[in-house]
Amino acid sequence: MASTETKADAADQPVKDSTGGDMAGLEAGLDALETTAHSGRPGFRQTFVEKILPPLVAIALVLVVWQALISFKVVTDPSKLPSPSDVWGEVKNAWLEGTLLGYIWTSVSRGLVGFLFALVIGTPLGLLVARVKFVRAAIGPILSGLQSLPSVAWVPPAVIWLGLNNSMMFAVILLGAVPSIANGLVSGVDQVPPLFLRAGRTMGATGLRGTWHIVMPAALPGYLAGLKQGWAFSWRSLMAAEIIASSPDLGIGLGQLLENGRTASSMSMVFLAIFLILFVGIAIDLLIFSPLERWVLRSRGLLVKS
Repeated sequence: MASTETKADAADQPVKDSTGGDMAGLEAGLDALETTAHSGRPGFRQTFVEKILPPLVAIALVLVVWQALISFKVVTDPSKLPSPSDVWGEVKNAWLEGTLLGYIWTSVSRGLVGFLFALVIGTPLGLLVARVKFVRAAIGPILSGLQSLPSVAWVPPAVIWLGLNNSMMFAVILLGAVPSIANGLVSGVDQVPPLFLRAGRTMGATGLRGTWHIVMPAALPGYLAGLKQGWAFSWRSLMAAEIIASSPDLGIGLGQLLENGRTASSMSMVFLAIFLILFVGIAIDLLIFSPLERWVLRSRGLLVKS
């Protein structure tokens, strides 16, 4: 009997050693891969070449082509296409007059406040639509329809209902952004694996606790995509409202600056407003949404290089 047990133990030993060796090798390989992937942040030269230089080259190319159209008389009417120097002169004048930052701040402050209101409303609405079947059947199609509706369509009724004030601006932003935020969260919740939900229920994470600890973290990529789209709709809605609705009480934002340039037939002012609107959109993406995306990807092991 002892001999039999000794033989059985001896027969089992190679299997255990082989399995343990395989697991150890696998762990070592994963550790090496993780060490290689996170060996350090790239240097300034690599960052400059990969991230800073390409957009600078693209901007320089646009300026060269733009100036060539003026220099070679392809476009001879400055009222159709001003030169880069004319637009730069408009920038300097606005800066020296102390109005340049005011244009930007008027629009950015409205856009961010309106977007925060949309975030507060759109997030619980998205969770409600995603988790309650009756609510999804009732207002899910309406949210999709509102998302495809041009936000400029809300400006006339908002002016009639609320008048020419900041409340009208915020209402237009909300109507443009809330459907995108809600639909983005619904899409993210729909992509949560059912296994996560079952595991959460097993550990007692149900109701609000399950939503906070299981559903929201798992739905974060789709939710973040909805936030980006919601900001884009917020910014476009605000520009449309500022172009259409003008009042001394509202101040001069970027949309109103664009409309003032059209009224004065000043293409240099029009181009200044367009460039500032584009600049704000790029800055918000680089300063807020891109870091959030990198954080989400890194937390899920999907970002190899920081």
